[in-house]
Amino acid sequence: MFLRSICRKPVAGSFIRNKSQSSAEYCMESVKQYDYENFACTILLPNSCRACAFAVRSFNVEVARIAEQVSQESIALMRLKFWEEAIEKCLCNNPKIVPKHPVAIEIYKAHSKHKLSKRYFQRLILSRHEYFKQNTFNKLEDLEKYAEKTVSSIYYLILEGSNVKNMSADHAASHLGKAQGIAQQIRSASHARRLNFIPIPLEVLAKNKATQEDLLRSKSTETLRESVFEVATRSHQHLEKARSLLESVPSDARRVLLPAIPVRIYLDRLQRVNYDIFHPSLQQRSWKMLPQLWLYNVRNKY
Repeated sequence: MFLRSICRKPVAGSFIRNKSQSSAEYCMESVKQYDYENFACTILLPNSCRACAFAVRSFNVEVARIAEQVSQESIALMRLKFWEEAIEKCLCNNPKIVPKHPVAIEIYKAHSKHKLSKRYFQRLILSRHEYFKQNTFNKLEDLEKYAEKTVSSIYYLILEGSNVKNMSADHAASHLGKAQGIAQQIRSASHARRLNFIPIPLEVLAKNKATQEDLLRSKSTETLRESVFEVATRSHQHLEKARSLLESVPSDARRVLLPAIPVRIYLDRLQRVNYDIFHPSLQQRSWKMLPQLWLYNVRNKY
């Protein structure tokens, strides 16, 4: 239900800022370490919006990892409260009250230049708060709503940082966020036991007569594969809808939606292994991602 380190395993503990490291470099390294696929996509953005995108994505890393780092609810809520208050200060016009945290500093700089919307930051924080104590979703629709709040909101902010105000771009971002958010839950299944959560909605498991124990024991059964197929299908539907809007999405917005490429690659790989979410090949990063990102970036497609 939160960001999973699905592309590169994090080292123990939080990322520590070097004394010689700037706030912008901190944000880039944080995203690179904990969210590599989005890092690879973000590095291809134009200079004019790249810093904003890294600020937003590093903010997401900070709030998403709270649930992975902290088991006590009171401490987790304190950290979320810190970021809630930090955003309030970052979106003011007074640099003196901005927290001396590199992510907060970069958020302030991005807002000063692009006037980012507070409501999207609030949605990111609130959604983490709401789902902190839950270890699963009841329905697939609940997972969709969560993906919209936690992933689509990131795209809305980056589009603002790209100075794009377009309904088609927002529509595509909404669907891509849902596709990516759902796919991230599927990919995190290999961590289910360690993190004590069930990434497949309970209603889907019950419908296909699969069990939570299969997930927690990393046991690939026919009923579990049927469940994964149903969830992956919903992700694919949103992905295809986002891609179908390509011609109506402004050119400046298309690079923001480049993460559609790694989402598609993962769903294709999952299909090839018959929706066995524990297949060893899925634990490895696809060699196709970087060359395909370069190609689609050159063609200004996603």
